[in-house]
Amino acid sequence: MFGTTPHPEGITSPAIDDLLEKVDSKYTLVVYGAARARQINSYRQEMKSGDQNITNIGPLVPALPEAKPLSVALQEIDQDKLSLTVEE
Repeated sequence: MFGTTPHPEGITSPAIDDLLEKVDSKYTLVVYGAARARQINSYRQEMKSGDQNITNIGPLVPALPEAKPLSVALQEIDQDKLSLTVEE
């Protein structure tokens, strides 16, 4: 079957169209998601090292330890767990 399906699975979950409704452009989504994914990755590294000085905030949605940080970040954006502020 050709075309798109109404409820895609896999790498497109959450759906890109849903995520684009949360930001003003696809470029903003990329930067926003990547920045949050770096924070999640840093948090996981801090937890793994046993460092008592945790400086990053962990996932705000239920996530398995093997979940990719970018997938977790996009789920957070989709569930409105984050707010984006633009500095001028």
